[in-house]
Amino acid sequence: MTADPTRSPQPSYRGPGRAPNVVPESRWRPRCGPPVGHTAAGPFWICDACGRDWPCPALRATPTDAARRATLIPEFSRITRRAIRDLRGQPGGPDPVAIVRRFLWFLPLTDGEVRAVALRLR
Repeated sequence: MTADPTRSPQPSYRGPGRAPNVVPESRWRPRCGPPVGHTAAGPFWICDACGRDWPCPALRATPTDAARRATLIPEFSRITRRAIRDLRGQPGGPDPVAIVRRFLWFLPLTDGEVRAVALRLR
């Protein structure tokens, strides 16, 4: 094998699932800066990625089976408490019941249950 100055010193990998002459690192290296997650914080609770009310439709589209709901309940209960404090005092802001529905979208709650949760989290 002779050295070719025009070729990269990295040998090409031609294994299954890999394109020829692709350095594996380039497959996961960000091309447009760091990725932005669909996250938010108070006092306005707007998604950092898409600018919609958080939790945004992209986050709500995440599948939520029973195991996933069990992991989401403690975190979103804490977040819902902060959101009620932040959003209910804003002019034209949602009431606590609407905030509970918005932040606990993944739970099949009745109207009475939503009101009870809202009273408890105030």
